[in-house]
Amino acid sequence: MSLILFALALLGYVILRGQGQPMLARGDWRTGAGLLAIGAFAAAAFLAIKTDWPEAFALLVIGCALLLGARSQRKLEPKPRPRPQPPRSSERMTLSEARSIMGVEEGATVEEIRIAYARLMRQAHPDHGGTDGLAAQLNAARDRLLGRRL
Repeated sequence: MSLILFALALLGYVILRGQGQPMLARGDWRTGAGLLAIGAFAAAAFLAIKTDWPEAFALLVIGCALLLGARSQRKLEPKPRPRPQPPRSSERMTLSEARSIMGVEEGATVEEIRIAYARLMRQAHPDHGGTDGLAAQLNAARDRLLGRRL
């Protein structure tokens, strides 16, 4: 019986260890569960040799539960990010607002606008650490300066 209590205490330690963050939240719990399952199977075999059947059976069940948990392939789906809504026609930006967002002068050519857009989008794209809102503003400013309809 003391081995079961030790195994449960060890399982609790493995699950709750870390810098204030449960091990289950970090994703490396599978290794710990696999090692605990091996230990439970070894202890169950040792107890079965000593003919302590109830304790051996309990450790065998614990080992199977840990092994099945470590082998699970459940993946957490990332939450979809809400797509920014394009500005309505009443909220369209002025040419001066678009130029200030893009950082171009009043007589900027199409090529200058495209270069400024590419430079800013490399920094503001959501896949590279930017935000959806900033990328949407850049898109709207580019479209406004190039004369595209939203």
